[in-house]
Amino acid sequence: MGGCSSCCVPSSSRQELLSPDVETRRRQQAEAAETRAKLNESRGLSNPERVQRKIEQARAREDRLDKYANQSGTPALKVLFEVDVRINR
Repeated sequence: MGGCSSCCVPSSSRQELLSPDVETRRRQQAEAAETRAKLNESRGLSNPERVQRKIEQARAREDRLDKYANQSGTPALKVLFEVDVRINR
C-alpha cells in the first residue's frame, strides 16, 4: 500500500523529507555537542551545581583579595596549603 504513494512524490521532495537543510543540521549538531559537554563536565559528580558554586565563590574571593591589594598598595599575601595524607598499614 505504501509503495504506491512513494512513487508519486517527486525525487527532490523525497530528498528534503529524508534530510533536514544545512542550517537545521548545524543547529542540531551544536545542541548535541553542548549536551555532551554538559554531561562530560558533570560526570562523576553527585551535585555539579554545588561544585560550580564553590568554584565561583573561590574566584570571587580571589578577586576581592586582588582588589584589596590594589587599594592598599601592598601586594596581598597568598598562602597555599598542600596536604598529603598517607596511611601505611
